[in-house]
Amino acid sequence: MTGRIIETDADVQEGAEFLISVCPKLAQAFEITKPLPLRRKPDGFDQLLSAIVSQQVSTASASAIWDRMKAARLTSADNVRQATEDDLRDVGLSRQKIRYSIALAQADLDYAELRYAPTDEVIKTLTKVPGIGVWTAEVYAMFSLGRADVFAPGDLALQEAAKVLYDLPERPKDRAFRELAEAWAPWRSVAARILWAYYRVVKNREGVR
Repeated sequence: MTGRIIETDADVQEGAEFLISVCPKLAQAFEITKPLPLRRKPDGFDQLLSAIVSQQVSTASASAIWDRMKAARLTSADNVRQATEDDLRDVGLSRQKIRYSIALAQADLDYAELRYAPTDEVIKTLTKVPGIGVWTAEVYAMFSLGRADVFAPGDLALQEAAKVLYDLPERPKDRAFRELAEAWAPWRSVAARILWAYYRVVKNREGVR
């Protein structure tokens, strides 16, 4: 079962209303950050390839590389499979990202099937591909597949937001954060949206990096 799928702003609002009814801290954050963005994206090969391109580089650098890849028609699995390493290097990919991009293209994932797979299966399938970690898989499930009850506890911005909002002594570690987030089911993706939005407020207010 895929669970609830977020398709519209009304879905996000429904999730937010549930969360503020069960968690006073999230209600406090939501009062500062509303309205929340929908943040739905398409699914498919190019979304995961773009995530690989974005790893460990600035947003500006990732955007520039992605623009070159689009211009060179290197954003489809077929074209990446047919490309040489020089082709991929010429658009700005590092040796590691070339390997990851080729591995993703050769994985030949059934993206249509993933739309209907349970979230745990989606994450398990995606993380078998070199270059796709749990965080990337969770964010793909959250925004490209619209899963309402996914969380990404390894995300540093979410950790920092929770630290400030819940007055924790340090950023929560993965396991502890997953346990904290269980109370937000079945709308953990919306809780993530609230915390990401709250992080932006905190960062601007306190200079968090």
